Amino acid sequence: MPKPRILFMGTPAFAVPALEGLVKNGYPVIGVVTQPDRPQGRGRTMAPPPIKVVAEALGLTVLQPEKVRTQDFLETFRQLAPDLVVVAAFGQILPTEIIRGQQRGCINIHPSLLPKYRGAAPINWALIRGDQKTGVTIMQMDEGVDSGDILLQEETPILAEEDYGELHDRLAKLGSELLIITLAMLEPGTLQPRRQEHHLATLAPRLGREDCLIPWKNDSRSIVALIRGLPPSPCAYTCLEGKQLKIYRAVAETTAVTETPGTVVGETEDGLRVAAGEG
Repeated sequence: MPKPRILFMGTPAFAVPALEGLVKNGYPVIGVVTQPDRPQGRGRTMAPPPIKVVAEALGLTVLQPEKVRTQDFLETFRQLAPDLVVVAAFGQILPTEIIRGQQRGCINIHPSLLPKYRGAAPINWALIRGDQKTGVTIMQMDEGVDSGDILLQEETPILAEEDYGELHDRLAKLGSELLIITLAMLEPGTLQPRRQEHHLATLAPRLGREDCLIPWKNDSRSIVALIRGLPPSPCAYTCLEGKQLKIYRAVAETTAVTETPGTVVGETEDGLRVAAGEG
């Protein structure tokens, strides 16, 4: 049986291993859909999304619609006529025609153990909430937010000092590997979709600036969990001597403190010691 003609939809670095894995394993990628170039950095110069850079290097056709719901793009989609759509952190809500408009459906690589952490920031929230494990779900997409049937899932422990950037890269690689396994099982029809237990769903909303401000009144362990869940971007921050200070690494001490939370109580070779609500 020939391998399905795949339309790949993704934007950030998380999607890169999946695209590379498809090409490496001989899947015909007929096009890559990603977000338009955006201004980035302090100079606000236009920069392509990571997946565009990789797709062009692989010699793939790149499409960058402002909105995939427009009739112009949907006509292009019909002309491409993919057998299967693979989505990895694309960044737009897909219309029903893309979700259901091809023979083998539309599948998504999601970096959590669904139904836990549906939404835009599952890796961040798993760390911020102090979870001990996470994973990747390959899901059959529907019109809801990460609510489709589960095709395959793999669990992995969260390492003791792992931060967002490190866990992100590890889950991106795991997602690529699990995608290839899923596709191999889909072809002979040996993979049975499993309905999510919707009553167990938890949300992982997009992080705002207010979520990144360190609440020193909290206990030291939860503060460290927040700090681990945010670097390299957007990164946890506080204020010191009237200036914003980004914090990339921290360690919790259970030492008793009497100082006001947020007070710098000493300096060591390893950094500043700051009083928390506890520890």
